[in-house]
Amino acid sequence: MSEQLSVSAAQDAEFRASFTAQQQRDLARRLTAFLSQYSRLTDSFIIEFFTENLWQTLPSTWQAVLQDISYPQTAELLLDTSYEDKRYPSVWPLSLLAFRATAHALAFPRECRPDRGGVAASVKPDEFLENQSQSSLLGHIFRKHVKPKKQHEIRKLGMLVKQLCDQTGCRRVVDVGSGQGHLTRFLSFGLGLSVTAIEADHTLAAMASRYDGELLWALEKEKRKKSCSFQLPEAHSIPRHMAGWVNPRASWEGFIKQLKDAHHVIEVPQASSAPMKKRRSDLTQISHPEDPSHDSKNGGEQIFFEGSCCSDMQAVSEPGINPEESRLQDYPDFVLTGLHACGDLSATLLRHFVCCPQVRGITSVACCYMKITTKENPTPPGLISPPSPPTPSTESFHFEFGYPMSCWVRGLPGHQLSYKAREGACHAVEDYVRRLREKSEQLRTHCYRAILETFIRDARPDLRRAGIQTIKKAHLLPFTEYARLGLPRVGLPADLPLDQERVEAMLKQQNKVVVYFTLSLLLAPVVETLVLLDRMIYLEENGVDSQLIPLFNPNFSPRNFVLVAVKPSR
Repeated sequence: MSEQLSVSAAQDAEFRASFTAQQQRDLARRLTAFLSQYSRLTDSFIIEFFTENLWQTLPSTWQAVLQDISYPQTAELLLDTSYEDKRYPSVWPLSLLAFRATAHALAFPRECRPDRGGVAASVKPDEFLENQSQSSLLGHIFRKHVKPKKQHEIRKLGMLVKQLCDQTGCRRVVDVGSGQGHLTRFLSFGLGLSVTAIEADHTLAAMASRYDGELLWALEKEKRKKSCSFQLPEAHSIPRHMAGWVNPRASWEGFIKQLKDAHHVIEVPQASSAPMKKRRSDLTQISHPEDPSHDSKNGGEQIFFEGSCCSDMQAVSEPGINPEESRLQDYPDFVLTGLHACGDLSATLLRHFVCCPQVRGITSVACCYMKITTKENPTPPGLISPPSPPTPSTESFHFEFGYPMSCWVRGLPGHQLSYKAREGACHAVEDYVRRLREKSEQLRTHCYRAILETFIRDARPDLRRAGIQTIKKAHLLPFTEYARLGLPRVGLPADLPLDQERVEAMLKQQNKVVVYFTLSLLLAPVVETLVLLDRMIYLEENGVDSQLIPLFNPNFSPRNFVLVAVKPSR
């Protein structure tokens, strides 16, 4: 790489997939060929196990050795990459062994170095050993309103963003899809960066602003308690929250215009007006414990002038330059970040990173791959619609699908990923391994739903894969009660007659249902690898090297990869 990224050992991160361009392309070719060969598994719906006779679609030699293995054996022999002492109850066919080995070999490793041991490792990181709901490495003021999983994520990602800012010389960060502003607050108040946060949900953006006010109030109260001189954060390290939808069809110029739009800025409440819900804030860890020399008051410059309308900032136009173009060119450099940016949003941020000269670095943590647009599925379920009426920043530009992004992958035969394959890539493999090892009763819900599908189709052949939503504690119910609750949700009577002999016969196949689902789940990391590798190749095609880091503990945060890229120095 022209710009080498370094991560401190204390950050528990290791850069991965540092491939040459040719190695990336070769891996993409192998991934598409492998997934094409087993597309029946990635594209199948487990609720159709009986209606589509999925077990019979497996090779007969696979069926013979898999039909009687226990749940713990299923975990150890199929999913767990770290389990070395594999003991087979029978001789497995080479085709099955090759399938498992290839799936593990092609997928990016999901474990951080200190967390090696795979799914056998502790469910929660060491920072939660003393208190399961409070990270010992994050200051108290950043834990308020924040669930443990998010505490883990904002600390790890925040430190990485800070390192990118130090490397690029940027003190400004734009956090897209910021939600309630937990990452934004850590970047701003904890690490002294100037942050603009964009969130499509106005309610969440307003809540983030309110939480900022609570934090400021806590800091002010602590200042009054201390005899020593304690400095409140400078104005430039107070985040700016914007309620706005980042349009994947808009140009990068439209994105910059959106950042300049003062009408969407939600002001942070004054510290004195914020409610104080707790008696004391622990300020001993405002600076991250892994960066004790950090002084938040030495943070960067603000991205907007405080108290002024952005439209009042007059651009000085050079002769022959359009004033609007000058305004865009004068916009300060920044680092772009998105923590679990949903669907096409992650792809959109990568395109803005490539095209927008002001974006110097990016950290991208993706999620909800099933909501990515593709040529075959341009409007997947759950796709976020633009606001109405549209704002100037949502004006249509050149639209490209979320997958594939790279020309290379787009040209590979069999590169297509179905909605079901992408949805499967969002499953938590580590969590499922734990359920298998514990012989969890929750595993029977797969079989319950598959049985119910057979009776639904008997009554309504036109009704396929109808959503019944989650039935609370379904695994603790007898199937008849589960059916009584589920049938009305698809418009069928709760007392629909059920052939009990048929029900019992299908219940006896519960083990096969679980094994088949496990085989499809084995391919989930492979699908995720292809999606993320496609993005790396896209960046390489545009002259930017990138690296992929398994930043979060996968047992705690299943979507744990962060794609990191820095543009070459100007």
